Amino acid sequence: MTSIKQPGSKELMLFSGRAYPELAEEVANHVGVSLTPTKLIDFANGEIYARYLESVRGCDAFVIQSHTGPINKWIMEQLIMVDALKRASAKRITVVMPFFGYARQDKKGRGREPITARLMADIFKTAGADRLMSIDLHTSQIQGFFDGPVDHLFAMPVLESYLKDKLDLANTTIVSPDTGRVRLSERWADTLGTPMAFIHKRRDLDVANSVKVNEVVGKVRGRTCVLIDDMIDTAGTICKAADALYEQGATNVIVAATHAVFSDPAVDRLKNSRISEVIVTNTLPLTEEKRFDKLTVLSIAPLIGRAITEVFSDGSVTSLFEGNS
Repeated sequence: MTSIKQPGSKELMLFSGRAYPELAEEVANHVGVSLTPTKLIDFANGEIYARYLESVRGCDAFVIQSHTGPINKWIMEQLIMVDALKRASAKRITVVMPFFGYARQDKKGRGREPITARLMADIFKTAGADRLMSIDLHTSQIQGFFDGPVDHLFAMPVLESYLKDKLDLANTTIVSPDTGRVRLSERWADTLGTPMAFIHKRRDLDVANSVKVNEVVGKVRGRTCVLIDDMIDTAGTICKAADALYEQGATNVIVAATHAVFSDPAVDRLKNSRISEVIVTNTLPLTEEKRFDKLTVLSIAPLIGRAITEVFSDGSVTSLFEGNS
């Protein structure tokens, strides 16, 4: 079936763009629906055409699209899909973006810079989105950029569940690769009952993806260190952080991150690093060229499926992370 109906004509319909249909299918299986048939094609000049092959009038629509490369194309496709739903009289439109594109530019570090995370929120609102759903936003303040509900999901339970069976927690330290991840690392440390450390770094504002590690603050000598981050792009930060931990006497370094962006030369850096395992979720597609022996990919689809079900049934998304509420 392609929808779920409740008394009062409440109807859930799930739609997928072309960026990552495998994740969308997996989410649909967990929700218990089929993806609504959709015609998506490119015109000769690159413009995108969208049309739904079933009536969407009055439905509770969830449009899932992963903002992977080419990122601008897939963001535009999702916007066009939202506009089509609005003009076809969908009752409520929830944009599901497992990875929120352009989230790194969430403030002005220097003059004459854009705040593209706010721009993203604005254009989705203009297109017709009533609600946003995303996983591990680069910063929590992005929730305030959208004029409507934002379901900020966390991959931490998925990653922690895997790591608990692998780690000797008495000899483990959770490490933030920079000061921006300290609060997330504190949540990890509190949940696992481990100490926490962080790495002080300076970023070259004139060179993208360039960092310089300064010092490690915290107890890491003789311990297994778990580096926590929201995304791995070129892997420069993570690899330098791992080197700094080994220099301070760490016996093992594991990396746990939500979004595997893996822009070149990330894969080569990670394969040739001293990191023993890289654990990520499947918020973004990973081609065979981006997979390597030390990589473990965990599915985020059950979490997204549960969140969609809670939103549709007017339940509590917070209860997925903080128990019953």
